[in-house]
Amino acid sequence: MKRYYLGLNANGPSIKEGFSRGNSRDLRELSDFLAKKYEGTCYLTKNGRSALCIALQSYFESGDKIIVNAFTCYAVYEAVIEAGLVPVFADIDEKTLNFNEKTLNVFWEGAAIHANRIKGIIVQNSLGNPVDIEKIEKFAKKRGLTIIEDLAHSAGIRYPDGREAGTVGVAAALSFGKDKCINSISGGAVIFRETPVHEVEAPVKPPKLSDHLRARFYPLFTAQCKKLNAIHLGGVMMQVLIKLHFVERSADNKLDVSRRLSEFEAKLALRQLRSFRHRGEGKLRDFYFVKNRAEVLSKLRKNGYFFDAFWYEKPVSPERYYQKIKFPEKTCPTAVKITKEIINFPLYYSPEELAPAKEIIKPYLSGRGYD
Repeated sequence: MKRYYLGLNANGPSIKEGFSRGNSRDLRELSDFLAKKYEGTCYLTKNGRSALCIALQSYFESGDKIIVNAFTCYAVYEAVIEAGLVPVFADIDEKTLNFNEKTLNVFWEGAAIHANRIKGIIVQNSLGNPVDIEKIEKFAKKRGLTIIEDLAHSAGIRYPDGREAGTVGVAAALSFGKDKCINSISGGAVIFRETPVHEVEAPVKPPKLSDHLRARFYPLFTAQCKKLNAIHLGGVMMQVLIKLHFVERSADNKLDVSRRLSEFEAKLALRQLRSFRHRGEGKLRDFYFVKNRAEVLSKLRKNGYFFDAFWYEKPVSPERYYQKIKFPEKTCPTAVKITKEIINFPLYYSPEELAPAKEIIKPYLSGRGYD
């Protein structure tokens, strides 16, 4: 039986690429490519959250409040906090997994007392589903908010008005981490499209040796885990590797604004960017809402589909960090509800490969998120 995976480096570098060489020229070429593509000044970073943190530090004052999508990753929350800012969550529309003009207006009415400290808004295009950027711009302009675009899920997509994601806000942050649109194992970039309010130093330190070695060996480790999955031991091996710190879970990749990505990761990211043709019109995932999710995942596994890493099990994931956040569940009911039902499929497999999986979930569909 052929097996399909969500994660486990399924769309990332091969073992050979993981041990490829890079040099300073690769760093320069990647930086120049992104600066030209997004029409700004580019800094290369250790990871996506570091890129987002630098973007936020560059345009806001300490203590400013930033609107964040209520369905997101801990990395976004961490970047806002590390920048000295305050995240405030706006609930989402279940059809796109993003806030929209309606949910933002509801949020703004509820936040009216504190609105004078809300200065910015992060647009993330959840799982590659684009926001209606024209309406978001209108909302932001009316209230004097600065837009930052987080492209971790959405590099290469276009908004309904035809503009490419990353060409609207004052800055754009990219992630090249595991299982992202551009996957060089780790790394990121920030592009300043308008002159920063505050001067921030470019990251110049190379990665720590431990981080560099983890990135080098990750394709090899995941390839071995895939083989062991045939006898149901791949997950055990991965947990052992994580415990020994040979593999780092994506959400645990430390934020560090002083460090850049490595030369070989720059080489891999640039290669992918130059040949970027993303399935699903740029989406990172197809998502569905199902009843009895545990039963659905079990049936998928029995048929060779290992899609348990369903992004996200909590409104701000992963679950192990959720209690730190004090998420406002009462004011974000849609985000809370969908995390109990959502399941998503990767788009690096063909429609033919995913067709049996879609048939498996059909009896469980709860009537949303399926086309």
